[in-house]
Parts: sequence; C-alpha cells; structure tokens
Amino acid sequence: MASPPDTSKNPKLERYNSYIRRVNNTKLLAASSKLLFRVTLLVALVLILFFTLNYPPISDQITNKDNHNHIHTTHNFLSSAFYGSGAAWEKQVRHSSTPRRPNGFSVLVTGAAGFVGTHCSLALKKRGDGVLGLDNFNSYYDPSLKRARQQLLKTHEIFIVEGDLNDAELLAKLFDIVPFTHVLHLAAQAGVRYAMENPQSYVGSNIAGFVSLLEVAKAAVPQPSIVWASSSSVYGLNTQNPFSESHRTDQPASLYAATKKAGEEIAHTYNHIYGLSITGLRFFTVYGPWGRPDMAYFFFTKDILQGKPISIYQTQDGRAVARDFTYIDDVVKGCVGALETAAKSTGSGGKKRAPAQLRVYNLGNTAPVPVEKLVGILESLLGVKAKKHVIKMPRNGDVPFTHANVSLAYRDFGYKPTTDLATGLKKFVKWYVSYYGVESRVKKEIGSKTANNE
Repeated sequence: MASPPDTSKNPKLERYNSYIRRVNNTKLLAASSKLLFRVTLLVALVLILFFTLNYPPISDQITNKDNHNHIHTTHNFLSSAFYGSGAAWEKQVRHSSTPRRPNGFSVLVTGAAGFVGTHCSLALKKRGDGVLGLDNFNSYYDPSLKRARQQLLKTHEIFIVEGDLNDAELLAKLFDIVPFTHVLHLAAQAGVRYAMENPQSYVGSNIAGFVSLLEVAKAAVPQPSIVWASSSSVYGLNTQNPFSESHRTDQPASLYAATKKAGEEIAHTYNHIYGLSITGLRFFTVYGPWGRPDMAYFFFTKDILQGKPISIYQTQDGRAVARDFTYIDDVVKGCVGALETAAKSTGSGGKKRAPAQLRVYNLGNTAPVPVEKLVGILESLLGVKAKKHVIKMPRNGDVPFTHANVSLAYRDFGYKPTTDLATGLKKFVKWYVSYYGVESRVKKEIGSKTANNE
C-alpha cells in the first residue's frame, strides 16, 4: 500500500510565495507612482507653456489697456506649425481656397478679418473664386469686431488661418498646400496718429511683414500675382490737386505714410529681381458697414449717440479739413478689377525669366468733402445734434486735404466710384444701429428719410 505524500513543507512554500508576491506588488506600486508623477509633471509643464504662449500676464493686460502702446496678437497652441499640421486643418485650407467656377482664381487674402479684407473676400467668393484668409486678430481695435467678421465669412465657407505675416514657416506651409494664383495683401498696421505711440508695430507689419510675404511668393511654384494696399497717405506734403500717380511721394507726413512708401519701393525691388507681378492700390479714406472703429466717421457716430463732444479739425490758417471719402463697395470693385487685370508673374524657382508687370493706382471717390459736412450728414441720420469743438489740427501726421485722380484706374480696369457720401453714410448708420443695438428712434429716423427719398 502506497504511503501518503509528505505535505509538511507546503506551508513554508506558501509563506515564501506570499512574501515574493508582496515584494513584487510593492515594487510595481512604486514604479507606477513614479510613472504617474512624471506624467503629471509633464502635463503640468505643457499646460504652463500653453497658457504662457496664449495669454498675456494680467499685469500686461492692465498696462495695455492703460497705455495702448502694445498690440496683443492672438497666438495658437505652441506654434503655427503645430496647429497647421492636422489633416482636418489642411482640408479646411484646401476647401476654402478651391475656386467654384471655371478658370477661377485661388486667392490668399491677408488681413481677411479686417474691414476691406472682409468685403473683398465676400465679393471674390460670390464670383466663384477660392478664398483663403490670413489674419492675426491683433488688438489695435476691438478684436470682437474682427471675430464677428470672421463668423460672417465662415457662413460663406471662407476659412481664416489665424497667424502672422512674419511667421515664415506658416506662409511656406500655406503655399505648399495651395497653388495660389493671386495674393490680395491687405494686412497692415493702419492709422496715422497711432504711429506716434507705437512706431515699431508699423515697421513690423507694413515693412517686415510685407517682405516676409514677398520672400515666400518669389519662391512659390507658380509665383502668384500680387495686389496690395498702399495708401493715399504716401502723397504726404504734396500740394498738387487732384493727387495723381505721377505726383511726388517722397515727402511723407507720418511714419504710417513712410512705411507705405517703403512698401512701394520694396515692391519695385521684388518685381525687378524676381519677376513678381505686383499692383499697389492707394486707398482714399475708405468707409462703410463693418468699418474700423478708429476712423472719424465711426467714432463720431458713437460719440454723437452717447452725447459726447467731438473735435473737428481746422488747418492752422483756419481752412476746413476735407477728405476724399470712398465707399467700401467702390473700393472692392477696384480691388477685384486690379486682380482681374493683373498679369502673371514671370519668375520661376526664385529667378526672374522676363520683365514683369508693376503698377500703382489711386482708388478714391474724386469728390473731397469737408469733415464738418460729414458731421452734418451724421446728425441728420441719427436725429441727434453733435456737440462740436472746432480746434486746430495738431501736428500728428494728418494732412489737411485729399483728392484722388482715378483716371488711370478707370482706363485700365474701368474703376468708377458711384456712391456719394450721404448714401454711403446712410448704409453705414443702418449697419451700426443693427450691429450695436442702438435705440429704435435712430432706426425710425433712417426709415423716414428713406421713405421720403423714394
């Protein structure tokens, strides 16, 4: 008969195995804790970096509100290369820039969330052209207005890439994805007076930003044709009237004007060396719906409605200050006409193969109006009497008078402004009342005037 197995050693073996398991569990728990700590630390560092890049310190925000000497530019997570590398992002870029009509243009519009940029983008999209926007949404004026324009463009399937002209990596990526036929370069630091407070912003945007764009465009295959916004400010201290493209522009009265004049010379250089087809447009005091809050007609409207006094300038010798106010729809027609008649660039691989087109045009209304008359029209439309202070024009870079000769633009692409100031301001006030939710009495005033005119 077989003897039963010896189990006297089993309890010792079980205790040993239990000990080994406890040791292993302790080591695993320790390793897991270290891993969790490291992951938590990494996530914390990434979050700190994210908020540092995307949100300025509170002290900076307070300083900016007080001094207005710094323009905050919205940055996306880490860099444009990061947010611009996803398949969904590229799909948006391609879809927005693809033309919907035969032989349609594919246009990169810089400053697309700006006043002129928004209107031009809508007009081009309506024609069936592909439109891709680029804007940095800076804080020179209320960014919420720019965001509202962005939403308007979005409803028309126009995508705005959020980025800066000086981000060469982003620009190169956009040109790699899309073979743009044209660039409508409207991004700029605008405003004559603000240049005395923050001169570096003008150099960074109007000169460095323009060069950054041209550097990418010269190497693109194919090279795009470029239409860009110069300014009537380049005429500076010119006393010949009306202002013609042949008049001297070597006496700028402001840093803003100087940067725009520099842009015209830079355009000549890139045209001469690299064969880029470039057309400069000298805008004359553009106004209308979705306009810029820093423009006189805009803040006059706001101040009149709020019962605040407004300052009307006179020259040092007591003459009225007048401007060639140009309605936005007329300017848009000029921009589209310049794009339609722009010749192809002649360079390839960054080398010029043949002479290329180089043009500059005035886009104005050809009818200067005293600022005091503009105020009178606003008073009538708003049904409110302005509290006017007539003062001497300060020496801040403003010029007393502008008047455009547009015969060259008419000859080359049929530019002919058709909107007088009273008609244009009526459309602006109607938009202003709707956008800002102003009292119904203003709407009634506009409505009654419209009925009387019919």
